[in-house]
Amino acid sequence: MRYIERILQPGEKLVFAGKIHWVIYIPAMIMLLLALATLTKAGQGRSGISWSIAAMGFAAAAAVMFCSAWFRRWTTEIDVTDRRIVYKRGFINRHTVEMNMDKVESVDVDQSFFGRLLNYGDITIRGTGVGIEPLHGVGSPLDFRNHVTAR
Repeated sequence: MRYIERILQPGEKLVFAGKIHWVIYIPAMIMLLLALATLTKAGQGRSGISWSIAAMGFAAAAAVMFCSAWFRRWTTEIDVTDRRIVYKRGFINRHTVEMNMDKVESVDVDQSFFGRLLNYGDITIRGTGVGIEPLHGVGSPLDFRNHVTAR
């Protein structure tokens, strides 16, 4: 059961459920490509053992990076209800931030060139007296903003 489903108040409805975009897997993919390139080099010369060891090192690093990105994506929830915005990250050490819709002043979306192409970006929610920390790498940030501002 998702965190948001456990904390919904009576009569409160989930309007939008956001996620961290899949681009957080790119560093692991690059490391995997390095492992494959190193493994290819291992079969071409006398120093194949050292290249094989390097390839295993790159593959292990890629696996660790992939698992870390997957866990971060799995344990992060960014939700909009008809009453509030809820941001939760973490599994054992949980960090949550909630802001009532009445307190939202603006929702800023920052997208790079690749963010625009792949539909991800950073969101900063500014509220009266308080703001939510920047949410990095959110998928469909314009949809998120539209669901917050269209109430």
